[in-house]
Amino acid sequence: MNNYDYKQQFIEFALANEALRFGQFTLKSGRVSPYFFNTSLFNNGEKLARLGDFYAAAINAAGIQFDMLFGPAYKGIPLASAVAIALADTYQHNVGFCFNRKETKDHGEGGDTFGAQLAGKVLIVDDVISAGTSVGESVDLITRAGATVAGVAIALDRAERGESTQSAIAEVRAKHTIPVVDIIALDDILQFLQDRPEHASELRRVEQYRAQYGAKS
Repeated sequence: MNNYDYKQQFIEFALANEALRFGQFTLKSGRVSPYFFNTSLFNNGEKLARLGDFYAAAINAAGIQFDMLFGPAYKGIPLASAVAIALADTYQHNVGFCFNRKETKDHGEGGDTFGAQLAGKVLIVDDVISAGTSVGESVDLITRAGATVAGVAIALDRAERGESTQSAIAEVRAKHTIPVVDIIALDDILQFLQDRPEHASELRRVEQYRAQYGAKS
């Protein structure tokens, strides 16, 4: 898949599974958004496998060098698993993956992670970045283990400003000096809508929302 193909195909895939919807949605921030995205609706084996393929395509296109994957609990656990499978199957890049525990285990093997041992360059896999808090916690855990963070891979960049004029993703890039790879960003959704006249009303509302809340590039 070339870049346009996998991005547009992912939007179609998300719409077909109602993971991406247009309408009126009140976000945690209190903003009323004309679209909503929820990776938890990729909730069976076939959907999760395809989601992993799209992540792998975006990661491969970005050219990031990494040795293993890390999935922050809880959403990152199935995501990192699916991405590891897709990387091995499609790109012959067989890497280990690791997850954190919400509570440190004090029996058995113990510790605050499970899966492959954190080592080398670690790529974090998550769904979205809202405030950067989860990324910061993952970075701290990885560096404490003696590994380094290679970057973060997410499904969607909403490209909205947070408390500053920058987006949460831009702030993560600047604070941690790491790349953030997305399958799609808001501009890709706008391009998808622009190419389909039947979505003229959705296009207008999303453009208005970006004008009001969009982050400075």
